[in-house]
Amino acid sequence: MKRPLRAIAAAGLLAAGSLVAVALGGTASADTQICEQFGSTVIQNRYVVQNNRWGTTAQQCINVTSTGFEITTQNGSNPTNGAPTAYPSVFFGCHYTNCSPGTNLPIQVSQISSATSSISYKYVSGAIYNASYDIWLDPTPKKDGVNQMEIMIWLNRQGSIQPIGSPVGTTTLVGRAWEVWRGSNGSNNVISYVAPSPITSMNFSVLDFINDVKNRGAITSSWYLTSIQAGFEPWQGGAGLGVTSFSAGVNGGGSTTPPSTPPPTTTPPTGSGCAVKYTPNAWNNGFTADVTITNRGSSTINGWNLTYNLPAGQQVTNVWNATVTQSGSAVSARNVGFNGSIAPGGTANFGYQGTLSGAYSSPTSFSLNGVACSRT
Repeated sequence: MKRPLRAIAAAGLLAAGSLVAVALGGTASADTQICEQFGSTVIQNRYVVQNNRWGTTAQQCINVTSTGFEITTQNGSNPTNGAPTAYPSVFFGCHYTNCSPGTNLPIQVSQISSATSSISYKYVSGAIYNASYDIWLDPTPKKDGVNQMEIMIWLNRQGSIQPIGSPVGTTTLVGRAWEVWRGSNGSNNVISYVAPSPITSMNFSVLDFINDVKNRGAITSSWYLTSIQAGFEPWQGGAGLGVTSFSAGVNGGGSTTPPSTPPPTTTPPTGSGCAVKYTPNAWNNGFTADVTITNRGSSTINGWNLTYNLPAGQQVTNVWNATVTQSGSAVSARNVGFNGSIAPGGTANFGYQGTLSGAYSSPTSFSLNGVACSRT
């Protein structure tokens, strides 16, 4: 469910992606060689393996086994500051109307009681690639078209390539440390989790990553999980790379309706009020901003809404750790569930990516719950 084009978000920031297998192929009962550009086949009567060569006209072939696949021919070569050549992968769910046999996806996140997967990779030296596990979500139960949220788990990164967007911090999930990146490719939002060193196999809860993305305010429980995929994005070389085993299962039984969310309530800062630190990073046609709110008052702020005006030519496109709305130049940034309380002397942080037309400048004034804040 990758895209054929990935916008370069900033100088030096990589935009990765791939196109889609067009039709469901036959079933692989023995090793099956696929060299067709978007050829696919079924394994274990449960998963679909696809060649999915979209970023080059050079030949790519994969050998499909009963448990996975291996790239046997990879003649494409793309520069590392652009898109990869392909995304050969195995998936469970629906991928541009190509649905794996018997899948229960799409399924609403609120209805998922468990979602588990295991993956084993075979790596080679001398190639530039990432080993990527993709989780796709959308506000609607889509079986075709662009999904709005892509979670990428980078289990191995080789060469001078990097995820879409920019790093926003680190986290620990499934017992491992990850560097977290966030951005947009122009078609969908992307949150990437990059392993600091190669991981050859992993048995994990897919829900751990979905819940982390939900806690970042990027999706809600009413969204739908549409597919999960594991494969490679090669830029240069890659023959011998393989997914040696893959399994995935999603079980229902969660709540049948999304949990209700009470209307947000906010309390104004007291005493010395509030302060805002606004840290931008701009390039020729875009920017990111990291915003830190400090409670300089004498009581806890329960629920916050930061309002301000963006200069002309700036449009917010992708947000983390807040719910941001923009009407003209007016911006309203509200807390999400996990960061609504700010103790005296404490801080809350959020950020976003945006498009830029003309020279960059930062907002000049901020108000928190109706009270003007100082700048730091």
